[in-house]
Parts: sequence; C-alpha cells; structure tokens
Amino acid sequence: MELKVLSLPEDKRKDKFTDESKLGFGKIFTDHMLLVEWKTGKGWVDARIQPYGPFVLDPSCLVFHYAQEIFEGLKAYKWSDGTIALFRPEMNARRFNLSAERLCMPQLPEEFFVDSIAELVRLEKDWVPGAEGTSLYIRPAMIAVEPVLGVKTSDHYYYYVILSPVGAYYASGFNPVKILVEDRYVRSVPGGTGEAKTGGNYASSLKAGLEAKKKGFDQVLWLDGVQRRYVDEVGAMNMFFAYEDRVVTAPLNGSILSGVTRDSVLKLADHLGFKAEECKIEINQLVADIKAGKVKEAFGSGTAAVISPVGVLGYKGESITVGDGGVGNLTRKLYDTLTGIQTGKLPDTFGWVRKIA
Repeated sequence: MELKVLSLPEDKRKDKFTDESKLGFGKIFTDHMLLVEWKTGKGWVDARIQPYGPFVLDPSCLVFHYAQEIFEGLKAYKWSDGTIALFRPEMNARRFNLSAERLCMPQLPEEFFVDSIAELVRLEKDWVPGAEGTSLYIRPAMIAVEPVLGVKTSDHYYYYVILSPVGAYYASGFNPVKILVEDRYVRSVPGGTGEAKTGGNYASSLKAGLEAKKKGFDQVLWLDGVQRRYVDEVGAMNMFFAYEDRVVTAPLNGSILSGVTRDSVLKLADHLGFKAEECKIEINQLVADIKAGKVKEAFGSGTAAVISPVGVLGYKGESITVGDGGVGNLTRKLYDTLTGIQTGKLPDTFGWVRKIA
C-alpha cells in the first residue's frame, strides 16, 4: 500500500511544549496524522499522512449509533543518544486485527500497521519528549463512517493514527494506587467484547469508576461477569498479585484484554526467577491471602502507566492494605526493567524494541 506524505510547511506547524514535566496525558497532539480509507469493493485506498485536523462526518454515520469502532495504544521512546524506538508494535498490530475481526471490520496488513506508524513518528520525531517518564503516545483507531441508520457492518471505514507527547498517566506518578473491587456492575463476559479494544467496553465502565472515585479509590477491579467471584482486570490495566515465589494473573478467557505489557510482565517475572501463572483468582481467597501476608505485592500493567503499584484493595466496605502499602521490590524491578528496555538504558535481550529513527 503506497503511503503519500502531505506535510505542513514549517511556518504552519504548532509551537511545541517547552516544559516536558507538565505534559500530562493525551491533551497535546502533533502536527500530522495518518489516514487510510476502506471501501467495499475497493479495499484499502488513499493512504496518506496529512496535517492533523478534524473529520467532517455525517450525523448518521454508523460509528455514532452502533459503536462499530476499535483502537490501540502504543508508545515511542526517545533514548539519550537520540534514537527513537517502538516497543513490541507487532503485538499491537496483531491485537488490532483481532479486535477488527470481533467487530466485523476489515483487517489491516500488519506490516503496514507497523511501517506506517514508524513513518509518521519519524516525520514527527521532534515531538518525541526525552525527559524521564515521558514518551510519545500513539493512538491507532478505526471507525465506521457509512452514513446510514440500521444495524449493519459498514461499507466505509477510516483507519487513522494520531500522536500525543505525554508524561505520567497518573498524576501521582509511580506511587501506589487504591483500587475498589466492583461486585455490582460487570465489564464483560466470555463471548462478549471484553477481549477486543473497543470503546463500548470503556463507556460501560465509567459509572463504576466514578462511584469508586467518590469513595476515595483510583480504579475499579472487575470480577467475572457470570459468578462475580473471580478477578478479571482493572479498568485500564491487567492485574497481577505476587506471592513469595510466584506471580499470578487472570487467564485470557475471552473477557480480558490481551495486554502487551501483560505478556511482557509474564516473561520478565519468569526471567527474574518467579513462577508466572495464569490462573483463576477467587476474590475471597485473594483477600484472605492478603490479610495473611501471603500476597506480598499487587500491581497493574498497561501501555499508559507501564506498571502501577497497588497499595490498597477495597472490598465490601473494607480497605485492605497489600504488603506494607508501598511499592514492592518486584513491582519496582519490573518497572525499572521494562522502562529500561523501552528507553535504551538496559539491553533488549528479548528482541522487543524496534528502532525507527
């Protein structure tokens, strides 16, 4: 697929950030975006990098009424020597197509997914921040834009990619968060769309998240949607619990997103001498293990925050401290190792990094 580049003249480009410590998350966007269209009978057409700007869409577009849309999230990192690198982008390409299949949307060639993102980031390389804890967040997405009312798969799609220089996902940085176990609402069930990265999963989580924040918690820990007994995942993260010599996380059963960082943590934990297990985690047994001191640490994993330590678990009106409530040794080691590989401070013995500039 040929990719055209329609770049802005230098004098039309935005002023870039001057203080990388105040970037925040997802509020600033670069000068250019990637856009490709798919049409029935024609396939993928008109691939181009163009100036960042709004879409003009008909109010009847399918995405607005029937939520046929998917997205991804990955990052580009600037190393101290100026190298710019992506972290395991081929996994995002694969997961994007799995989401597309679930939402009955066209598959995008995985090589194009990775190569076109690399081309866009190279064009916008001056937007990649280099300060500690910063990166360029990459958001690929696909939306159904056929203007028609009626539940059907679209005959016209936009695939696009936008870029945002970001700081830490949580304003508190790498500090323990408090999560509330949600035993009333459910996020997804096996056979639903939980394993796809689609906006509906996140929209349905908002009410529980708002109620958790009113109670002083940062995130919601979802239980399975059938029995409401087994740990699923946190709103924006996969969830891990560390015992003396093993690390456990919920299995991929169709309701949980297959996280790129999750997979990396499982491989790294095993490399660090812990037994990494994917197994059902019964909530009452988990709470008992935390109270008994058997669970030493808890943390979430995801592209946005990388590793997020959990200090307190809220369940049935009780706040239960995990370990000493601080950042555990394994949590710190995983964070330092992952971010070290991503930013070029540590050797990439796993072959995860793709240098693009």
